[in-house]
Amino acid sequence: MLIIIGVIGLAIANRKLIVAGKGQRSYLENIISQINSLPPKQRPPLELIRGARAREMEPDLSMKIDSALYSPQTGIIDSHGFLESLEKEITNSEGGDIVCSTRVVRVDPYKADTSGGWIVQTLTTQHDTQEPSETDAILARVLINASGLNSHLILNSLLSPEHAIPMYYARGSYASYRGPGTKAISRLIYPVPELTKTGPKGSHLSDFQSLGVHLTLDMNGNIRFGPDIEWLTPPLLTMNMKFERDEEAIDFWKQHLRADEQQQRLEEMYCAITQYLPNITLSGLRPDYVGIRPKLGPPTSAFRDFEIRVDSSSAFGGSGEAPMITLLGFESPGLTASLAIGEVVVNSLKQWKIGS
Repeated sequence: MLIIIGVIGLAIANRKLIVAGKGQRSYLENIISQINSLPPKQRPPLELIRGARAREMEPDLSMKIDSALYSPQTGIIDSHGFLESLEKEITNSEGGDIVCSTRVVRVDPYKADTSGGWIVQTLTTQHDTQEPSETDAILARVLINASGLNSHLILNSLLSPEHAIPMYYARGSYASYRGPGTKAISRLIYPVPELTKTGPKGSHLSDFQSLGVHLTLDMNGNIRFGPDIEWLTPPLLTMNMKFERDEEAIDFWKQHLRADEQQQRLEEMYCAITQYLPNITLSGLRPDYVGIRPKLGPPTSAFRDFEIRVDSSSAFGGSGEAPMITLLGFESPGLTASLAIGEVVVNSLKQWKIGS
């Protein structure tokens, strides 16, 4: 049985506008076309509207906005409350547990019997000193690899070098805002993404690397803008796709997960924002927080969506057929779509006669 967790009181339906200037309407039309290709029950309600109507909804929008896509059911969630709810569901379930301060150091296919499986070796560290305190090995008949920025490293430890999966990383910064030009705003506002220079001009939804610097609201109605995009080059060990601990890599990620005070970054965000909200001020922007997005393609490639990959232990020399499901390249929608992603994973396991 598949149980979808209901999270009550953690979501707010703010509604959303994707706004387009002259020459950008085709992007919105492509979205409508893709939505209409879905079965009727799976189509979210969307409406293509003129710029004048968008300004009736949000008077602060630029007069340059020619058209917009209106989504009446888009909302935001309290991410911390959502994760706490999921944690409670796991710990209160029969046999469910969460182990903190523990990392996976090795994964091998199980070879002792024909039922198959995976041997997962772990190392637990003391929370206060970060010194190793306990090692363990677990036999898992099913392994779900949802380790975020490091998912490919676990998989690559099993793959041959010529089949190893590269991963690319982009840092996104957000800025809080207090000031003029946003007084009446009550909806999320997204600009049409900038197309990549290498992609076909203005043609496909995939010819971009970021959704652009958009306006979002937190649970208290405070305004944030972001994210921008800054491509990162991690330490050599990570780029070589080796699956082991490296202090240089740890320091690298910690450094880039801190919001910086670079005025140039705020100025660039300001220029992007004023394309659709012309009356905001640069002085009202303040660095807020940052995140790092794992990407399946390099800066020169078109956008690649996430991948849910299924491998059998027998493909790596195991004695049976045990699945490992790896989630690769999940960016920010991975949080809000996590329950739907979980449903896809569960359905994949049912094909292996697991959990049916």
